[in-house]
Amino acid sequence: MSEEPARRLETVELYRTGAAAKIILNRPERMNAWSSTMSRDLLDVLRDLADDDSVRAVMLTGAGRAFCTGADLKDAVPADGGHFDTDEILIHWYHPIVTLIREMPKPVISAVNGPAAGAGVSLALSADLVVAKESAYFLLAFVNIGLVPDAGSSLFVPARIGFARAAEMAMLGERVPAQKAADIGLINTAWPDDEFENNAEALLTRLSNGPTQSYAGSKRELNHWMYARMAEHLALEAKLQGEMTHTKDFAEGVAAFLEKRPASFTGK
Repeated sequence: MSEEPARRLETVELYRTGAAAKIILNRPERMNAWSSTMSRDLLDVLRDLADDDSVRAVMLTGAGRAFCTGADLKDAVPADGGHFDTDEILIHWYHPIVTLIREMPKPVISAVNGPAAGAGVSLALSADLVVAKESAYFLLAFVNIGLVPDAGSSLFVPARIGFARAAEMAMLGERVPAQKAADIGLINTAWPDDEFENNAEALLTRLSNGPTQSYAGSKRELNHWMYARMAEHLALEAKLQGEMTHTKDFAEGVAAFLEKRPASFTGK
């Protein structure tokens, strides 16, 4: 991969080598938490790559210690205590991003270099192949602040591992270490940390030199079988999440998170 980025946006960098493209989420000081700026930058880059026939495979990874730790609550929750605008966040930003990744007529790899939490899990699992460092983990953290899985995670997770394990992840909100994630089929493989970068780059190169039309056709088949009602399901997620943001448990969950204390939920 080239040493200098082909494009450098405020929160995203794009690198190119031949037909291979690597996107790096670049908010390491915030563990690559999903802000409105990062949403804008990522969508901009993804649209360009989807339309560029010279790009035949794409990899998405994170800078620093994390892949993506979900929505940046400091960015998403108004300082004046105003409403958490799920329509703006989900419908305007998250849904177009995961949909574009699923529909892009070329393979997309998520190279999970560290924690993937909340909407970061959704982003990782929207890809065709998901690889991770052994030290990484996956966490549907929504329940810990009184929310429900969104950005496609309530679709992508059960599609990969079934109802029982998806319900466990959604309702218990516990970390799934990368090796366990690979063992249960949530991701494709977990590599030792010191082998991760080279192995991920090799996989990207292999796909970028492969039969792109075949990959695109396989992707369409899988989308038709697994995700034919994806738009409808994403709309349901947004509706339910909007309802959750009006609960007392959500207000308590966010306050507890920001104050770094255990939440005290009342079920209301």
